[in-house]
Amino acid sequence: MTGTDAGTTSVVVERRVAASPGPVWEAITDLPDLPRFLTGVRKVEVLTPGGFGVGTRWRETRRMLGREATEEMTVTACEPPDRYVTVADSHGTHYVSELTLAPDGTGSTVLRMSFSARPAHGRAPGLLGRAFARLGAKAVAKALAKDLSDIARAVESRA
Repeated sequence: MTGTDAGTTSVVVERRVAASPGPVWEAITDLPDLPRFLTGVRKVEVLTPGGFGVGTRWRETRRMLGREATEEMTVTACEPPDRYVTVADSHGTHYVSELTLAPDGTGSTVLRMSFSARPAHGRAPGLLGRAFARLGAKAVAKALAKDLSDIARAVESRA
């Protein structure tokens, strides 16, 4: 699902993973291990000591739309093993990502990723910005769906 509203672009994707929330949570919060199984992630540099939680920061380098980009992510909410939220600010845009895990009663987990992007400082995008938001949302939805598929494959192969 994708959408744009008042300059904000939003994308939501979900996938069932054949494992309970615990192993899924372990996989998605093991930051140094992400490049091993997330095919879109080239490198992760953890910037804060200690375990995963509110305040955890890392730089993530991804390949998207034929280019590599590095973004610094910060965890702003963390409720193990149910959800976490990260934010990033880059090139005049504020990004928010949320991952939620919900047991489905069959020993599986529904993993949901939502992503939104809006101009920083309340600036409204122009015509070109709005057009890019629509095209970018499709690319982001595809990348998020691929991430979920990669996570499912990694977790299910360990089971």
